[in-house]
Amino acid sequence: MLAELETAITDDGASIDWEGSEFAIAELPADEPLSLMANEVAWGRFEAIEQFCRDNQLIFARWAGGCAGSFGPERVVFDGIDETTFTVTDDDEVMISRDDVRRLGSIASIEANFAAADLTVPPLVIVDGILPDGGDNG
Repeated sequence: MLAELETAITDDGASIDWEGSEFAIAELPADEPLSLMANEVAWGRFEAIEQFCRDNQLIFARWAGGCAGSFGPERVVFDGIDETTFTVTDDDEVMISRDDVRRLGSIASIEANFAAADLTVPPLVIVDGILPDGGDNG
């Protein structure tokens, strides 16, 4: 599974810093979330990485700045089950519209919406052994 993660990261051209070199699995942090970035990413999305996370129920949050005339800034949060897209500013501040306020219906629901957007991504923990389906996670 680590090889597939590394392939997804390199396929998307992501690295651990803005001007970084090609990602190597040895760069996985020990006790903190894996933070990846890249400049000039199509529509601000990491297609292979995000699909890998969805397929393996790995929590992620992605912020992408907007591109005038093409797409606006957004924050995407995947909690391991559901994916939600939030409208944000270019500074990653969550925004809600009048329609959102009406749909959410209460201050408690609005606060819950902001909390969902601020999901804390846990550290990526690699565990050796056999997966429940009998496969090897190496």
